[in-house]
Amino acid sequence: MLDLIFAPQNFIFGVAITLMFLLFILEIVALMIGGANDWVDGFLPDSLTEAHAEIGIDSPNVDTGVFIRFLSWLYVGKIPLLMLMVVFLAIFGLTGFIFQSVVYSLLGFYLPKIIAVIVVWFLSLPIVRLFAKGLYKILPKDETTAINQSELVGRIGTVVIGKATKNTLAQIKVKDTHGQTHYVMAYADDEDLIQGETVLLVLQKEMYFVAIKNMNEVLVD
Repeated sequence: MLDLIFAPQNFIFGVAITLMFLLFILEIVALMIGGANDWVDGFLPDSLTEAHAEIGIDSPNVDTGVFIRFLSWLYVGKIPLLMLMVVFLAIFGLTGFIFQSVVYSLLGFYLPKIIAVIVVWFLSLPIVRLFAKGLYKILPKDETTAINQSELVGRIGTVVIGKATKNTLAQIKVKDTHGQTHYVMAYADDEDLIQGETVLLVLQKEMYFVAIKNMNEVLVD
């Protein structure tokens, strides 16, 4: 066992386990003092926030990018980032030791560090997602005030993903009268709306909205 743990080829997996314990302690402190998780999660892009689940990141009309899709697949933004890092490091480290142990029992030697890390990385990702999905289901969610989506008409929002045209949907971040954030899909009424632009939702069509550029600086989100 000690030979497995201290073998140079397995050094990175030992580091992962050590970091896992350190982050686990930090996570406990964060839960005790509050706010630390929110501070860490604040570094995530808007497209990975919890509310993003309202429209789904796999929408074919939204160009989210491969990297953002990958992070969303791992439930980044849906559970606290510190907690997800603890899960990843634990699974990566343990999977690495188990994998190298199996390799040694079959071949009589450990795989080189780089090869082992690459293989274990890909082996770990589905397991991390499985655990993250389980945590997402059992973790308490923020309480929200339910509203009819039609109440979002007349609200100011911001284009966060994609470019809205008459024929192409973009994702709009908008707050309701209760201050709750929603992510909805919208077409442009006339002029194209680009990412980062402030818009006004003027109409709802079934599950989608129609938006125009916000030309009145008095109207704010």
